[in-house]
Amino acid sequence: MKYFFLSYLFIGAIIVSAFGFRGSKSELPPLEIFPDMDHQAKVKYQAASEFFADGRGARLPVKGTVPMGFEIPAKPISDGEKPPRWGFTNGTSYYHTGKFGDFYGDGLPAEITGDPAVFNDAFIKRGEQRYNIHCAICHGASGNGKGLTSKFGILTAFNFQQPGNLDPANAAAYRADGAIFDVIANGKGLMGGYGGNITVRDRWAIVAYIRALQQAAKDSGATLQ
Repeated sequence: MKYFFLSYLFIGAIIVSAFGFRGSKSELPPLEIFPDMDHQAKVKYQAASEFFADGRGARLPVKGTVPMGFEIPAKPISDGEKPPRWGFTNGTSYYHTGKFGDFYGDGLPAEITGDPAVFNDAFIKRGEQRYNIHCAICHGASGNGKGLTSKFGILTAFNFQQPGNLDPANAAAYRADGAIFDVIANGKGLMGGYGGNITVRDRWAIVAYIRALQQAAKDSGATLQ
């Protein structure tokens, strides 16, 4: 037993010697057992790099690319505003907020419905694609609120709310188009906002797809399953 305690103290002394006391100072580099990706092979902004022939670490964008959130206007503003396809919220109109003043609007904005090049079957398909990527995991593929997350007890173990049911037969679940747009952009309750992930046009595409789901359920005389 004596040797056990001596060995224990000896090992403790080695550990203290190797790592030092908390708050001690040293000019030597720290001993890193778990570096946690502190050291990465990367080029920092505005730094030089011998890897490239011009010696600059920063590279020009590939020719023809457009940064996310920016798009060259198709026509001058004097000919009428046409919201960019990849734009994010940057205005106060119904198109950008889903509201008329302090009230939610119903119906898609004129910027969508007034342009046949935008409002077509491809627009609904885009909404379906974006819905399946961002919304279906909680609200379900059909909008019944029975997405993948609803199958895990953690949603109810701490009194978490179940994902919203978008069934048109549920009158309490009805929201105006502008209200759905606002929830997508800014979130509601336990749902975080997707305004930084989904462009303005895609938010309206999701709204249009949700209405298509609801209309299909009404036409079939069934509820969303």
